[in-house]
Amino acid sequence: MNVLYSHIFPAYREYAELNDEARIDWMRRDRWISLPQAEAALRHLEDLVIYPPRGRMPCLLLFGATGMGKTEIVSRFSKLHAPQFDIRTGLSKMPVLLAQIPPEPSEEQFYTEVLTALNCVDLSRLSVRSMRAEARQLLAEVETKVLVLDEIDKMLAGTPRQQRVFLNTIRFLTNDLKIPIVCAGTEDARMAVLMDPNLADRFGAFELMPWRNDHALRQLLASFSGLLPLRRPSMLDTVEARQRVLALTQGVTGRIFRLIEAAAVTAIRDGREMLDAASFEANDVTLPLVSMFTSAGKRRTIGRATV
Repeated sequence: MNVLYSHIFPAYREYAELNDEARIDWMRRDRWISLPQAEAALRHLEDLVIYPPRGRMPCLLLFGATGMGKTEIVSRFSKLHAPQFDIRTGLSKMPVLLAQIPPEPSEEQFYTEVLTALNCVDLSRLSVRSMRAEARQLLAEVETKVLVLDEIDKMLAGTPRQQRVFLNTIRFLTNDLKIPIVCAGTEDARMAVLMDPNLADRFGAFELMPWRNDHALRQLLASFSGLLPLRRPSMLDTVEARQRVLALTQGVTGRIFRLIEAAAVTAIRDGREMLDAASFEANDVTLPLVSMFTSAGKRRTIGRATV
């Protein structure tokens, strides 16, 4: 017996029955999609949660080009270890604490972000010394097992002195609390951590690599037919489609997803209801900005889309 929308995974078929605007709204919402590199990164992060305390705790640097999904991975990791209220003690446990690196990488701003993530308020009257003591005490009380610092490359915006203080602060916390620290950022993040050889020696590195024209990309593009609420089967599992996607996105995960989303929106609105290599030629498909220029900075043309 034929199944309506049999090309879509069973869990997603109901969305194909929604009206056009509802389907578009659904596609534009955030959701976690399991990808091989992301799952591998999560396994490394999970190993740190269960690591027993010792003198020199292992740390991890998660880095890659902008758009490769670093923030999504650490956010997912944080959600998998969401705070839990302990009725016995009357305290919340926060096994994973996720904090953003402040635009101004000073010790004061660093502890402000950490304490804010710990749900502290009214920090304006605290000295740096008091904030440091408060952060140490609270991280111990809520039994934080991993401290995650996103966008660590922002540290490079500071003066050489601020950068040294910032790296010393990270080293101090992992030594004092005996917990692993995860730093996430771009390629510049690796350079930032390497500035302190003693700290860098503790860090393992996990690089998120751009997609290539291989079996993994083929599987990814083929899976969109089963994920998107388009009413006709898509044909993205072709050499031409893979080549065009890579040419327009440079293999960056975020760009690939934005490109597919834009093409799918166009496919719904023009009634085509499917994607193939030609979908990326449509005049009203919003292409990633970086695809609009070659390395020489010249405009080029792909099919009907001038880029």
